[in-house]
Amino acid sequence: MTSSPVFRVIYNGKRNSGPRSPPNSSEIFTPAQEENVRFIYEAWQGVERDLRSQMSGSEQDLVEEYVEKVPNPSLKTFKPIDLSDLKRQNTQDAKKS
Repeated sequence: MTSSPVFRVIYNGKRNSGPRSPPNSSEIFTPAQEENVRFIYEAWQGVERDLRSQMSGSEQDLVEEYVEKVPNPSLKTFKPIDLSDLKRQNTQDAKKS
């Protein structure tokens, strides 16, 4: 982690290279849709480029956590839960009934 008091989650830009489903031949994209996709893709490439230029070598593979400077008082009693445990419990409860 960095020495900064405020942390944020940063996407490292790695993509899943798994197989993709074949395109639906009945799907027709309008020029406006293609332009929107091109715009978003180019904008995201710019964001990734900016992030890479702001980070030093070893920081590029880190994930940072956002921490508020002033915690919300109504969340003082909040207790995080393990979603994997909750799913496991719900699965076990469903099997019992």
